[in-house]
Amino acid sequence: MNWDGLLDETLWLNIALVLGATFVSYLMLQTVLKVVTNRLRKLSKGSPSGFAGMVAEMLSRTSQLLLIAMSLLIGLKFAELPDRWESAMSHGWFIALAFQIALWLDTAVHLWMESLTRDGKARNPVTTTIIGIMLRIVVWTMMLLSILANLGVDITAMVASLGVGGIAIALAVQTLLSDIFASLSIGIDKPFEIGDFVVFGDIAGTIEHIGLKTTRIRSLSGEQVVCSNADLLSQTIHNYKRMNTRRIVFKFGISYKTSASKLREVSQLVRRIIESIEKAKFDRAHFFAFDNSQLTYEVVYIMQTADYNAYMDVQEEINLRLLEGIHELEVDFAFPIRQVEFIGGELPEMLVAQAPQEQAATPQPASPAS
Repeated sequence: MNWDGLLDETLWLNIALVLGATFVSYLMLQTVLKVVTNRLRKLSKGSPSGFAGMVAEMLSRTSQLLLIAMSLLIGLKFAELPDRWESAMSHGWFIALAFQIALWLDTAVHLWMESLTRDGKARNPVTTTIIGIMLRIVVWTMMLLSILANLGVDITAMVASLGVGGIAIALAVQTLLSDIFASLSIGIDKPFEIGDFVVFGDIAGTIEHIGLKTTRIRSLSGEQVVCSNADLLSQTIHNYKRMNTRRIVFKFGISYKTSASKLREVSQLVRRIIESIEKAKFDRAHFFAFDNSQLTYEVVYIMQTADYNAYMDVQEEINLRLLEGIHELEVDFAFPIRQVEFIGGELPEMLVAQAPQEQAATPQPASPAS
């Protein structure tokens, strides 16, 4: 063992210099981080959701181990080192900074997800989680590849192999991935959200849960309908929750015995009834067509609310008032009538022969006792 090397004053002086510089650098970095963090927190007024607050939280979660490594690298600058150590130190600087930047970005993604959940902005928590996981994978993958490239490793073949492996995995789980990307599309585009009433195909119900692969709907009849996200987006969806108004069209029929003047009065009656209802806006009421057994009216009005129960209440009130008004006008509602006419005004011989028999078979009422 070379004891003379251990007794070299220059060696111990360099070690003391490195340790002292490392300690001072660590204190200075800690002080700068603390001052900057406190300043940013004052600017954000204690709220971590803003940009200043998010940066303050990122800086407060700086890794102490990496901070010590950076301080040591600064301390080594004050010592005389061989040339090969200079190359190792440059790689050390890059690795430490890459890890720290990745940690900061990972913290930023985590804080962003927390802010969405806390503020209620994340209408689809599953989509928020998927996006957060994907961003973290991208951050750490880029960090790893950049470190390997800095160390002189040829990452071209590695990236190519990852691409081929990714394609193979994608083909193996194609159905699952299509549902996952459909879930992402639902979360980003927001065609519907939890609590919306939707209709597609023969299914109508309220969205209860939007998952990674399926969406669960509580139907009007009470059962839960589970539908694949990809299949759901492939259909035309009617979202009634987002209706601001509701256009209503209904028809009713009047008897053919009604005169033209009465028909005009019926149109005015319908107009007065709808205009007197607060939640309904009158559009039109017209004598529409000559149909079988009735003179048809078509009425259109606009509901000022999308609430279906409110619409039914208004429609019921319109029907009741219309029934009262039609009777006051001495007009009859139409009902189906079938009329048979015989050419020449005489019954066929077969019906004439059957008429006496039917009359004989019909019991006659008893005459009152005298």
